[in-house]
Amino acid sequence: MNIAIVVAEFNEKITSRMFQVAKEKAEILKLNIKYISTVPGAYDMPIVVDALLQKKDVDAVVTLGAIIKGQTKHDEVIANSTTKSLTELSIKYKKPVSLGITGPGMQERHALARIRPVAERAVEAVSKLSNELNKIQK
Repeated sequence: MNIAIVVAEFNEKITSRMFQVAKEKAEILKLNIKYISTVPGAYDMPIVVDALLQKKDVDAVVTLGAIIKGQTKHDEVIANSTTKSLTELSIKYKKPVSLGITGPGMQERHALARIRPVAERAVEAVSKLSNELNKIQK
């Protein structure tokens, strides 16, 4: 199975570690990472995910990001908009797009604590979803 990974640069201290964990998990699951893309932030992911899902050699996309709470509700706007767009893209192309994006309402210490479980689950999710879709489409 060929996957792409899209990583947000915003909160790079967290997302770079998420990426390392995701690479390790993909290797364990014998998934081929065909493309690695970076974007400024989680909000910027959908356009790149769209382009990747159009590629015939991409079976699924893993997204990795961390949306940290600030002094306003900006984190909620980003999270809601991004998740909605990613879900719509997954349905449009009938290919899994996992949500390895933590937040909203999260402080940095919470994001640091969730690096491993969120990144691992994001990779596991595309693998499981792809297997399930393959069973249904046969």
